[in-house]
Amino acid sequence: MSALTLVEAVRTALARAMEEDPTVLVLGEDVGKDGGVFRATEGLFERFGPERVLDTPLSEALFTGLAVGLGAQGFRPVVEFQFDGFMYPALDQLVNHAGRLRARTRGRLGCPIVLRAPYGGGIRAPEHHSESPEAFFAHVPGVRTVIPSSPAKAYGLLLAAIRDPDPVVFLEPKRIYRAFREEVADDGTALPLDRAFLLREGRDLTLVAWGAMIPLCLKAAERLAEEGVSAELVDVATLKPLDTGTILDSVAKTGRCVIVHEAPPSYGPGAEIAALLASEGLFSLLAPVARVTGFDVPTPLPKLEDVFLPALADVLAACRAALVHR
Repeated sequence: MSALTLVEAVRTALARAMEEDPTVLVLGEDVGKDGGVFRATEGLFERFGPERVLDTPLSEALFTGLAVGLGAQGFRPVVEFQFDGFMYPALDQLVNHAGRLRARTRGRLGCPIVLRAPYGGGIRAPEHHSESPEAFFAHVPGVRTVIPSSPAKAYGLLLAAIRDPDPVVFLEPKRIYRAFREEVADDGTALPLDRAFLLREGRDLTLVAWGAMIPLCLKAAERLAEEGVSAELVDVATLKPLDTGTILDSVAKTGRCVIVHEAPPSYGPGAEIAALLASEGLFSLLAPVARVTGFDVPTPLPKLEDVFLPALADVLAACRAALVHR
């Protein structure tokens, strides 16, 4: 067992999957000899060769279409996008082909592809390098959307995504790529998709988050504990399909919910979770559901990033407002 960063855990999972299954391929811009823009594929080209680690032209639509064709013919391609904001040209292939292929062919063909991308803000990069577009992908029928929050989650969830028979968008929070290390056993054990993880138990309030917002919410829970407040933390992990049961069970216990994500608030996953609680958990609520999010504006220039992203003070303020209703 090794202490890995999140990006090292991604690389380790890719190597494990490629070693176990010769149909697993890695493709994208600069993923070969350069090892990817964040070095997530470093060493794979030397280990597995140019037929399984493919440097592609600078055309996201092209190499996603290539992955769809490969997936339909029995391969398991893992596509790397250099940044989340570069994924939009691939939406045509994802929406019109990858997500529909199983239904279109009545189950004759599948599309076991994984679309990976560094995701979110926090590294003072330009706008297209710092976006949080998870709502785009979670809205696509037939496609899973997965966001890990730690090295161990990245390793286990990526293995599960690669082994899944259907398309998975796998968004890796670059803010925590190298923020901390965690013991990860490279034993090939996958974590379950479509399931949220209860990271911390509590009785007074439920925090619901994913990705880089999980470490932030852990800090908030620790600060609240100093004030005598017991906060529960749910890591959604798979945004689509959503594990509604874990969220509803937690809020049934605590009576209060604060949802934290850095994507814009309008029509986002936080709104979906709030609607779930309104329709199926209303009688459990002791306070209005609160959301702490980014803003409905383009990602700002780096010097405004701290204003744009949810901060510890924002999360604490929302929690304290919910706790007024006691």
